[in-house]
Amino acid sequence: MQDCLFCKIIKGEIKSKKVFENESVFAFEDINPTAPIHILVVPKKHFASLNEMTPEDKDIVGEIFLAAKNIAKEKNIDKSGYRTVFNTGPDAGQAIYHIHLHLLGGRKFSWPAG
Repeated sequence: MQDCLFCKIIKGEIKSKKVFENESVFAFEDINPTAPIHILVVPKKHFASLNEMTPEDKDIVGEIFLAAKNIAKEKNIDKSGYRTVFNTGPDAGQAIYHIHLHLLGGRKFSWPAG
């Protein structure tokens, strides 16, 4: 998608603090963090939201979660705990319409979320 902020970040057209990259996933620090560690993990393939994914895309979700797990270990939050969140649609607070996982850690979280 041409006007997608995250697509431009993935292509390097917009600067980001890259944390991880492989052939299908790109991860970078959130510019407006809500936790000491707040990283966005995005597929390089554009999807507006989870609602656009098809069964053929199931491996991409696995890649996103594996990247999140590895980043959590690298950031030393794998033992203390971390939260992973997908926001889908306006009522859930999705602001950028390119599917992305929020990896949050470095502090205690309460439940229920939101």
